[in-house]
Amino acid sequence: MNKAGEIRVLALGLIRDGERIFVSEGYDPVKQETFYRALGGGVDFGETSRDGLEREFQEEIQAELTNIRYLGCIENLFTFSGRQGHEIIQLYQCDFADSKFYQLESLVFSESENHKHRALWIDISRFKSEELRLVPEVFFEYL
Repeated sequence: MNKAGEIRVLALGLIRDGERIFVSEGYDPVKQETFYRALGGGVDFGETSRDGLEREFQEEIQAELTNIRYLGCIENLFTFSGRQGHEIIQLYQCDFADSKFYQLESLVFSESENHKHRALWIDISRFKSEELRLVPEVFFEYL
């Protein structure tokens, strides 16, 4: 999460396999709500968003990406853990270079020493039916 009053720039990768997408699971302890979003992370100063996307996938799950294509920019205003957040998301469609990632059900990765997350394949219909929550909601326009 960004510092109060700061806008964070993210690069996220939409990876689709048929009718399922690869997402990271998050939990808001204040809302007591589980949510899902595309994998990726912050863009560092002096780095392009595409380079940031590739770096984040390498750092978090040791995955190389291929067929990377820019989809668009999303501005996301949200509340997480009781704090207001503001993100500018550079969204890319991409594929895993290694087919082993398509065989996984889920994997656990660390964003930092204290933050472990789970990434998994989820059928898009579960988000469309609102059984599960995909964030930001405008993400549906790209599915």
